[in-house]
Amino acid sequence: MTRASLDKQPHEVASMFDDVAERYDLTNDVLSLGQDRRWRKEVAKAVDARPAQRILDLAAGTGTSSLPFAQTGAYVVPCDFSQGMLQVGKQRRPWLPYTAGDATRLPFRDDSFDAVTISFGLRNVRDTDAALREMHRVTRPGGRIVICEFSHPTWAPFRTVYTEYLMRALPPVARAVSSNPDAYVYLAESIRAWPDQPALAERLGKAGWSRVAWRNLSGGIVALHRGFKAS
Repeated sequence: MTRASLDKQPHEVASMFDDVAERYDLTNDVLSLGQDRRWRKEVAKAVDARPAQRILDLAAGTGTSSLPFAQTGAYVVPCDFSQGMLQVGKQRRPWLPYTAGDATRLPFRDDSFDAVTISFGLRNVRDTDAALREMHRVTRPGGRIVICEFSHPTWAPFRTVYTEYLMRALPPVARAVSSNPDAYVYLAESIRAWPDQPALAERLGKAGWSRVAWRNLSGGIVALHRGFKAS
């Protein structure tokens, strides 16, 4: 892993996701061995969207992650900084109110949403702490945040096997199913460099979130972090 490969400018990351937009959902399904569908179900349970609630789904991509919230009767806003992702999503699900936005400068008023969620996108934001503060700003008092992100397996032997998969097996598989396999090399490196569960929880607290907790999924490959905005 090279530090330079992770120091991408926001427009470079956006362009990377534009390139993989068309087959993004399929590629994720293949690379996660179908686990991504289970993880998204857990996100939906944690967010616990209700009819008439306002839900902000950040890094929503093509809107696949937004559908469970819409199906509850909540008003969900899929937001992403990749125009390519949003265009593909609009073609597939034209009824969703797709919105272009930078997670560090969200185009929404203070206290606008009952819940804010982001799945597998926070580690791609250049300034994580600024994004966590922005999510806090647009959440109403008493509202909640749910973050689903790749993390660090808790069992050391499995962690070694997982790291080997990321750096050796993932790129060849990505070449077979993705329109831009180099993007998945970047994603593998970003997962390895990401903070562990306690470190992310600490950053949530510093951004103003209270009652922060997390739950490991798939042995810590993924972690669900949750927090609340004080009333």
